[in-house]
Amino acid sequence: MALLRSISTFGGLTLVSRVLGFVRDILLASFLGASLVADCFFVAFKLPNFFRRLFAEGAFNAAFVPLFCGILGDRGEAQGRARAKRFAEEALAVLLPTLLLFTALMQAAMPWVMVALAPGFVDDPEKFDLAVDLTRSTFPYLMLISLVSLMAGVLNSLNRFVASASAPILLNLCLIGSIIFFHDNDFLAGRALARAVTVAGIAQLVWLTVAMHKAGMSLRLRWPRLTPKVKSLGIIMLPAALGAGAVQVNLVIDIILASLLPEGSLSYLFYADRLNQLPIGVIGVAVGTVLLPAMSRKLAEGETAAAIEQQNRAMEVALLITVPAAVALAVIPGPLITVLFERGAFDSSATAATAMALSAYAAGLPAYVLIKILTPGFFSRHDTRTPVKISLVALAVNIVLNVILMIPFKHVGLALATAISAWVNVGLLYLVLRRRGHFEIDPRLRRKLVGIGAAAAGMGLAVFLLAGYLSAFFAGSLAAKIAGLAGLILAGLAVYGLLAWVFRLFRIGDIRQLLGRS
Repeated sequence: MALLRSISTFGGLTLVSRVLGFVRDILLASFLGASLVADCFFVAFKLPNFFRRLFAEGAFNAAFVPLFCGILGDRGEAQGRARAKRFAEEALAVLLPTLLLFTALMQAAMPWVMVALAPGFVDDPEKFDLAVDLTRSTFPYLMLISLVSLMAGVLNSLNRFVASASAPILLNLCLIGSIIFFHDNDFLAGRALARAVTVAGIAQLVWLTVAMHKAGMSLRLRWPRLTPKVKSLGIIMLPAALGAGAVQVNLVIDIILASLLPEGSLSYLFYADRLNQLPIGVIGVAVGTVLLPAMSRKLAEGETAAAIEQQNRAMEVALLITVPAAVALAVIPGPLITVLFERGAFDSSATAATAMALSAYAAGLPAYVLIKILTPGFFSRHDTRTPVKISLVALAVNIVLNVILMIPFKHVGLALATAISAWVNVGLLYLVLRRRGHFEIDPRLRRKLVGIGAAAAGMGLAVFLLAGYLSAFFAGSLAAKIAGLAGLILAGLAVYGLLAWVFRLFRIGDIRQLLGRS
């Protein structure tokens, strides 16, 4: 149960961050709505986040953690820690100047980058110039969060998950403070938000630096050298940049195409994705973050069967929570969007457009989480090339479906294409792992999958029917809307919990072990 306990710790702190993220998004929707400034800020926020997920938390983490864990377990504990710390310092020495150069180049080339990222903005000079300005303000966040990711990889490999899991809380606090104090004017608010992103990166770096000191792993800055281990890191990392970032590439393609659609389309996709990202962050990211070092350690010790067992149990835990979440987001998107965002500049038409996008994204929610569970099966074995090939196939599917579906369904078609391509990615990852003998769904997981599907379907039907009876609540005051949504959520939890118990998807003993009780 150590794996599950680590997942619950990381997921719990991530949940706090996501709740604060919703507070942030509620404020953004209220003060900026789906306006020109909102579209520009979301582009500016997504670009450094795209590179963060693609390289810092994607490629770098996928390559660094297995190598670090292998060195950590090479010899005795003290000697292994010293060798692993030196490797982290060597990686930092090469990473820092690379990030400085990349950031400087991107700042200089930002107008041309924006033409490629949001071509639909070019015809509106005011919108285009604002997007360039805001993105230049947010982009240093990439450099800062990449250094944070290196430190988080070290701490996670040492089974210290609290600091890295709580770091995103600082980002949301900075953005919330920014919108509260600088919301009098849309353009002022947009610029304040963009600058707050970089301030948050500084705060996160300081937070992780303190955590590294407490763990006895303070990193000394060395002169950059391409040592054999650093070369291995680079060789593994380059293909992982695509393999771990297929979903992120798909989202960027959505931005490019959405910029060609009517104004507000980018904002609808952003708000819908924010709700969809809650279970991905709480479950998918938590499981993937904990699973990679756990599997890397088992494989380094030659315990292949134990590593596969860990992957099965991680998938079981993730789907137990993710599948009902996906069903709920798909069947009651309207009430969720209404309560969370419909106020101020965010009107009922924006709610309807965002709700349709959320339903489409929800169809791929389990796939997004499964990708984070299956890819450690490759990365822990130092294989980053295979996910690259698979991601390229999924990317091609996404592009083709985007073009086909955006014509009749506009922004909803983009969300649906992303969901379908994620399932293609999952299917190919699973087939390759199974063919190599690196993963097999065990009998326990097969049985649980049937029960999870049945329990989620029953819950979805109950919530859908109840939403019809509570429709009057969602047409009333804010208090009535909140009461109606709370009733739906509690009823859904009760029905799913009862059905999960009937299908024996969990036992009381599991909860006691998770809490550390006998």
